[in-house]
Amino acid sequence: MTSARHVYNACTSELSDTKMQLQNINKKRYRQHLNHVIFGSIILFATLSLSIAQFVIWQFTDGQGSHFEINLAGVILAMLIVGGLLNRFKHHPYMSEIYYVWRLKQQINRIIRKTKAINQAVERDDTIAIQVMDYFYKASRHLYELDDNTITLEEMSLKAAAIETKMRELGLESGADFQPDWLNRY
Repeated sequence: MTSARHVYNACTSELSDTKMQLQNINKKRYRQHLNHVIFGSIILFATLSLSIAQFVIWQFTDGQGSHFEINLAGVILAMLIVGGLLNRFKHHPYMSEIYYVWRLKQQINRIIRKTKAINQAVERDDTIAIQVMDYFYKASRHLYELDDNTITLEEMSLKAAAIETKMRELGLESGADFQPDWLNRY
């Protein structure tokens, strides 16, 4: 049986192998494709879970009593099928914006989990930590604008301005390609 750490490492290995550049994507197209994929996934999940459970109940029981375990198995199997299909087609051109945003959110979450250590390194003028935080603020702003989540944008802009000031003081270039491996230092 694989450990949770092994599964996590397998899921994030793709994130640490390549540079993560911010991309200009069509917001309307992204939202439209995301809504279609969500709607299709929900319909497929509901249809599969009910169909699988009903088929097993019809085929292997007398139809009497509670079939909680069978229904639960139908839900789990449907979840695995839908998840597998999404994983299988994540590189399809229709999914490109959705997959990009998913990866962007994963990178932001990886940075958030290490924020305390990274901020301490920023205070010591660690250039890699400063570049990580520069990327973090730019990526967060990009994500918030794509998802129309502008509530905390003003506060974040102040923190981003402080990082940009520190970068100018140290002669660093803003907007350098983010290297996910940088996070291994913290």
